[in-house]
Amino acid sequence: MAKITPKENWLRLGRGEMPAYVPRFTMMGDEYMGEAAVKMLAPMVFKQNHFTDGGYDMWGVRYVADANTGATLPEPGNFILQDIEDWEKVIKFPEQPKDIDYEKMYEHDLIAMKVDRDKSATMAGPGLMPFQQLVAFMGFTEGLMALITDPDSVKDMLNAMVDFLEPTMYATVEYYKPDIWYLLDDTAAKETPFFSMEVYRDVFKPIYARLAKPATDRGIPVEFHNCGRCEDQVGDMIDFGVKYWDPAQETNDLLAVKEKYKGKICICGGWDWDHHIPKNWPNFDEEEIRQGVRDSIDKYCEGGGYAFGGGVPGMNDAARRVNEIVRDEVHWYGRKVYGYTD
Repeated sequence: MAKITPKENWLRLGRGEMPAYVPRFTMMGDEYMGEAAVKMLAPMVFKQNHFTDGGYDMWGVRYVADANTGATLPEPGNFILQDIEDWEKVIKFPEQPKDIDYEKMYEHDLIAMKVDRDKSATMAGPGLMPFQQLVAFMGFTEGLMALITDPDSVKDMLNAMVDFLEPTMYATVEYYKPDIWYLLDDTAAKETPFFSMEVYRDVFKPIYARLAKPATDRGIPVEFHNCGRCEDQVGDMIDFGVKYWDPAQETNDLLAVKEKYKGKICICGGWDWDHHIPKNWPNFDEEEIRQGVRDSIDKYCEGGGYAFGGGVPGMNDAARRVNEIVRDEVHWYGRKVYGYTD
């Protein structure tokens, strides 16, 4: 079998084609054996780093770090919007940047992010998570109440945010020419969505369609990051151009999703750490970890439409070692199951 680049192997999935081997998806684009299927390559127009370093997002929400995971979250109890009707008074939009040289920024980022576009597909996106931004402003209780009591104000606010971001989105597509357009939002808990499909279709689906439009107008496939049991939303995701879904957690019936939407969407996930935690963690047996990876690949790989995605959250030595084992097993076993040789 002829050698294939990680990029081409990944793009085959979005076209509904059979990949040469099971690729590994990782949001951060970390490499293994010199390969990364996808890497982020997007302009930092608003200089946001609150997800990694804390501080304020572009809309004025303060984020603080969680010492156990290294991630950040909106500061508990410090919600800046109390009543959704007041959003125009409270939410301060940043200044729209002027005179940006996107061509120069792209050339800089290509080098700084160490992206080889011949080998890896690139992802960029709008950077707005509509539901998560609502609850970052208001908290979950008040945010969910706003969706029931005043959905029109929620829609007005979110549409105004998309209006503000549109020039940057279209410039990103024009100058960075991403292979994948990346939308993110977490609309579900582990076992169930946070709101009904009626609310989803009334409030959020039109917003996602607007966020996807700069890419779908140019035929660029969309990837959607959405945690939790959100399988009910997959058909609607496909409607606004989604071809890849991550992290596709195991609380969803992933086999049923694969069968129902065969050739229309790729499952990127299928290995949740909480389903594979060794009984004596942080002690573990390497073969047990490897077998868990093999079991997931065997379960979901038949017929394509699948990329392995999963790992251990946390920064301790045991977590790092398990992630190394997972990467190694996916790399080699993911080739074996489809009979691919480098």
